[in-house]
Amino acid sequence: MANCLVIVESPAKVKTIKKFLGTSYEVDASNGHVRDLPKSKMGIDIEDDFEPKYITIRGKGDILAKLRKEVKKADKIYLATDPDREGEAISWHLMKALKLDELSSKQVYRISFNEITKNAVKASLKAPRTIDMNLVDAQQARRVLDRMVGYMISPLLWAKVKRGLSAGRVQSAALRMICDREEEINAFIPEEYWNLEASLKQPGSKKNLTAKFYGTRDGKMSIHHKEELDQILQGLEGQSYVVEELKKGERVKKSPIPFTTSTLQQEASKVLNFSTQKTMRLAQQLYEGVEVKGRGTVGLITYLRTDSTRIAEEADKAAREYIQEQYGDKYVVQGEQVKKGGAKIQDAHEAIRPTDITLTPAQVKESLQRDLFRLYQLIWKRFTASRMQPAVYETTSVKVGAGEYLFTLSASRLSFDGFMSVYVQEDDKEENNMLLGKLEKGTALSLDKLESSQHFTQPPSHFTEASLVKAMEEQGIGRPSTYAPTITTILARRYVAKENKNLYVTELGDVVNQIMKKSFPSIVDITFTANLEYLLDKVGDGSVQWKTVVRNFYPDLKEAVDKAQEELESVTIADEVSDEVCDVCGRQMVIKYGPHGKFLACPGFPECKNTKPYLEKIGVPCPKCGKEVVIKKTKKGRIYYGCEANPDCDFMSWQKPSTVKCPRCGAYMVEKGSKLLCSDQQCGYSMNKEVK
Repeated sequence: MANCLVIVESPAKVKTIKKFLGTSYEVDASNGHVRDLPKSKMGIDIEDDFEPKYITIRGKGDILAKLRKEVKKADKIYLATDPDREGEAISWHLMKALKLDELSSKQVYRISFNEITKNAVKASLKAPRTIDMNLVDAQQARRVLDRMVGYMISPLLWAKVKRGLSAGRVQSAALRMICDREEEINAFIPEEYWNLEASLKQPGSKKNLTAKFYGTRDGKMSIHHKEELDQILQGLEGQSYVVEELKKGERVKKSPIPFTTSTLQQEASKVLNFSTQKTMRLAQQLYEGVEVKGRGTVGLITYLRTDSTRIAEEADKAAREYIQEQYGDKYVVQGEQVKKGGAKIQDAHEAIRPTDITLTPAQVKESLQRDLFRLYQLIWKRFTASRMQPAVYETTSVKVGAGEYLFTLSASRLSFDGFMSVYVQEDDKEENNMLLGKLEKGTALSLDKLESSQHFTQPPSHFTEASLVKAMEEQGIGRPSTYAPTITTILARRYVAKENKNLYVTELGDVVNQIMKKSFPSIVDITFTANLEYLLDKVGDGSVQWKTVVRNFYPDLKEAVDKAQEELESVTIADEVSDEVCDVCGRQMVIKYGPHGKFLACPGFPECKNTKPYLEKIGVPCPKCGKEVVIKKTKKGRIYYGCEANPDCDFMSWQKPSTVKCPRCGAYMVEKGSKLLCSDQQCGYSMNKEVK
């Protein structure tokens, strides 16, 4: 039996895959990329037709040395990195770093699988292939373009604005989208409008119906101001209310389609309150494999970076059989749900789904950490629902006449739950209005009261991470693998701040965006960026040569950089002054940003190099010593609350302390959701936050 070596990206996959293969297989990991462009310089030889100059990544020497030893012992080498452009490029870099293309005595193959299951891994070994250089070139083109933008524009931002800034091909376009939305919000002028509702009594029922003002028999009309409302109210005086039209019908709510990367990030944000970064981190764990009691290490979901909604035939069949067995024939969907419109779909992948539908959330709950379980449950329910029949509502719509005016009311009742027996979204909830009694055309209703309310039109909402991902996908900006890193970068650079899920442009972000719009309009142009993404996709399918894209891109970028260096004026952004005094020289310290967040620094640098940790006060006195409580972080990044006088005072709390004292025992209370809880668990007293 030949000795075989399988090289994967992540050590987490090694354990999962090893149990599928016999003793003749060795499985090892590259820990991601082993070669890249150097950090110290651009690493692209412009004169030599933009040839990239790759080097071994620092710290990967020992990993490569170990892999070389394994290669010597093996007869066959299988490169089993992720099934996308990045994974293809990692396999190619491994081929070069290990000189596998020079080993005539070895058989070297590329294999890929969409899920880490025994069947998928075994099937891939039976269908090995060569490295797809079109995919590699698409990744090289993306890397080279991103490097050019970053290494040519970022130094300019350092010189003209401040050190530590960066520009990026996708991040700058995403920042532009957020800034444009901010401008829309700031420019928005609210318009007044009024709502009018009639509370109507129906025969034989104690419960009133609420009908909304519609307009006249000539058509729908809006009430723009109080004068119009008063005129309508005057016209309604003394009028009788009669049902003039009643229609019964049926409304079908389609089953959801399975998750793509984008829709998973959006739904996890909305339902689970996860950031895009957290969603991808947890999904990666579910894909690579987790310990499940009685099953060992199991890859629970398919590959997480995809914009396809396609499902493998075997998985589709298994899902329909499971639904038939658990819910009955009438719940099994007929036909296939199809994604509407959108950009190019990389259909080599499937949608995100559970690898085994019979492994229900209930069966894995004890084996998974809370957030891993919640994400798996979301994916499992969404996929199962996608293979189920639509939900059906019985609907009733009513028009009520009152003089020359019309009011409308509608109601719906769920007559067949279909997919909603598994998966219910916020907008799936029934309407509140219930039609009771025998309502029919000609029924006279008596007016209980008319209620009017003044409103103003609202500006567009701020982007959240979820809505930004949706907008990026719709505009063709970035790809499934880049959404989360892009958002993480603009937050880390302090171009954007996040408050209560909303993304707000900072002063720094606005300055950088203005510079980019003025000096590099094509880089932040949404259409240009989307077209470039399209060209990269064409490189991936072999239609366009990657260096052709780079050759066309570079001259305009170079010209813009040269022009900006001459014409762009320097911008000064003042550091925020804190209330801390430098205990070395007496100056008022300022807030700076470093790799690990905020810190305090003396503005007298370089004469005075004093720095201090930045302690964010919450306006609550320390229960132990009376000084201020501040927000702190553990080494792993978990937030807790401690005393500013630490180490002299050892107060700490995982929950946010309150200024309120427990009325039962006098201990300090902590905030948890809408409640205040006594910090003494033996006391156990709780009350609403609003109660003082």
